[in-house]
Amino acid sequence: MQFDKAGNIMSYERKKTELYQELGLQARDLRFQHLVSINSRNRRIILRMEFLKAVITQDYLLILDYRNLNLEQWLFRELAPQLAGEGQLVTYSLPFEFRALEAVLQHRISTLQGRLQFLQPHILETLEALVDPKLLSIDRSKLHILLQSGKSLSELETDIKVFKEAILEILDEDELIEELCLSKHTDPPVVEENTSRIDHAEEMELLLENYYRQAEDLANAARELRMLIDDSESIIFINLDSHRNVMMRLNLQLTMGTFSLSLFGLIGVAFGMNLESSFEEDPQVFWLVTGIMFLGSGLIWRRLLSFLGRHLEPSMPPPVPSLLKRTYPLSGRVETKNGHKVESFASNRSFMMNK
Repeated sequence: MQFDKAGNIMSYERKKTELYQELGLQARDLRFQHLVSINSRNRRIILRMEFLKAVITQDYLLILDYRNLNLEQWLFRELAPQLAGEGQLVTYSLPFEFRALEAVLQHRISTLQGRLQFLQPHILETLEALVDPKLLSIDRSKLHILLQSGKSLSELETDIKVFKEAILEILDEDELIEELCLSKHTDPPVVEENTSRIDHAEEMELLLENYYRQAEDLANAARELRMLIDDSESIIFINLDSHRNVMMRLNLQLTMGTFSLSLFGLIGVAFGMNLESSFEEDPQVFWLVTGIMFLGSGLIWRRLLSFLGRHLEPSMPPPVPSLLKRTYPLSGRVETKNGHKVESFASNRSFMMNK
């Protein structure tokens, strides 16, 4: 699918060999060996954002193998107006490759942000149900949901990291930034007219830094969510240990009570033997011996309980210095609209130029 500067769309099929010759590229240039990559070959920008494959020239944007990717809404409703200079991504004074590159990067950032916004409420709801101290047992279904959400969060963190590394690799090399500025290689009069007001290399660097910063914000949000999961797991283990200690303490108390009854039950065993003594004739002896047994058992049990409470009482933790307490710095937030980021490179670029 081909998009030109005016936003016109044209779809066609080409064999790979014909496409190589038409674009002036080699076969190895369109192999797309990496999940996320931004390369420049023969005055062409070759992009791969996971499943999205694109080639940018000075005059058009080419989307490859776009079928079965569920990209119809983005391709027809968002991409074409953005390339024509409409919508939120407005960069009229910049060449076409800037608009095309920004549109693809914005789509990638929106996809990552949508995945994070989908995972965050599910994880928070699950953690809130698991951390409840009133629960005596853990719901296995909630643990399964938390496990699946944790795996999805790990995949998201990996995708954000790969996206950041792809942009950082270009930002570290000035030559790569120059190669992305395709309009600098046009006719000299056009170059002089464009560069008289705008430094393309500087604008390209600002564009990449803008999306690198947005990816960094997403990485920080995912990292905070991961730390929240780890902290919640510690709380869950603490609650389980607390309930386990209560059951062990109760078991120990019952064991002490059984020991006390068994100790003074020896008196009843002695009187229960088939031996004659002078106490059988006295009717008060039975109640006296029974009272002594229960009273002695109660006193021994209470003594053992006091010993248990005195030696097994948890000690007070030492005071934590204020300097060692954990602090959570406030991270910068990007202004959102309808659940999506609306910060664009054009606003940052105009701010830098005014500055």
